[in-house]
This record gives sequence, structure tokens and C-alpha cells, in this order.
Amino acid sequence: MDQLIKNRWLIFNALWVAALCGACNPVGLAPPADTPTPLSRADERPIAGYDLTLVSMAEVELPNKLAKSNIGNPQSYEEFGKRYEVLNSSEGFREKGIASWYGIDFHGRATSSGEIYDMYQITAAHKTLPLPTYVRVNNLDNGRTLVVKVNDRGPFIEGRIIDLSYAAA
Repeated sequence: MDQLIKNRWLIFNALWVAALCGACNPVGLAPPADTPTPLSRADERPIAGYDLTLVSMAEVELPNKLAKSNIGNPQSYEEFGKRYEVLNSSEGFREKGIASWYGIDFHGRATSSGEIYDMYQITAAHKTLPLPTYVRVNNLDNGRTLVVKVNDRGPFIEGRIIDLSYAAA
């Protein structure tokens, strides 16, 4: 099996829980068994060690309903010659596919929602979900589940459906 794919979240089931956020039981973040492979040489994990066991979803309060961001939610947009239609709601949305992660190369830059990307926060990027949205990501290989806040657009690489922050991956 291709080593690049093997070190990523190969297949996962993203159960979008915007309508169910009030009923979510947040889980703590366990350190990943393998360090994910960066998307590019510039997108590497942090040089200084960061204790990801300190990250806890217990600190995150999930609202029942989120107001759409004033920016980052156009009806449609084009990226790399492909047009994307932004959904009005994430209610009932499910998707199964490959996740990737993004890190240092984007750390400190503005996201599509206007928030500053922090690779140590539990966030993600999606091409069409309204910003912000909370989603539940399930790793089908190891059974781990994590709730992440979608606050950015991406990934714009064929075959990938969600980009997770370094901490989320």
C-alpha cells in the first residue's frame, strides 16, 4: 500500500453534526499512533515539541445552531478552475472519503471564515459546508472519533474531502 496514503486517515466517515451539536459528548484527543505525512515539504509538523495530550475537547462548548460567518460563505466560488457550490446547511450531510492535514505552511494565516488558523486547535477545512460548522470525523481504521470546527475552505487536492488541523490529525 502506498506509504503516503497509509500514514493518513485512509478512509473515514464524516458525520456532520451541526443540528446535533447540543447532544454531542465531546471526547479527549488521544495522541496519534503515527505522525501524519505532511502535504509538502513546507507543510511540516512543528519543530519544537508540542504536547498534544494537553488538547482537550472537553473545553469546547458546542452550540446547538451556529450563525453563518459573514465571510467565507459565497453561493459559489472557483478554485484551480473548479466551481464549488456552498451548502446552505450542514444538517443531515454525510460524506465518506480521505482526509488530509495541514500545518506550519498555513499556521497564523487567515482562514476563509476570517479566523486565524492555529494548527494546535481542533479545526478543519471543507470545500462546501457552511462556515462555521461542527463535524464528527470517524477514522475507520482505528475507530477514533473527533468533533472538529470547520472554519476554512479546502482541501483542493483531488480525492480528499477534508483537511484537518495538525492537532486534529
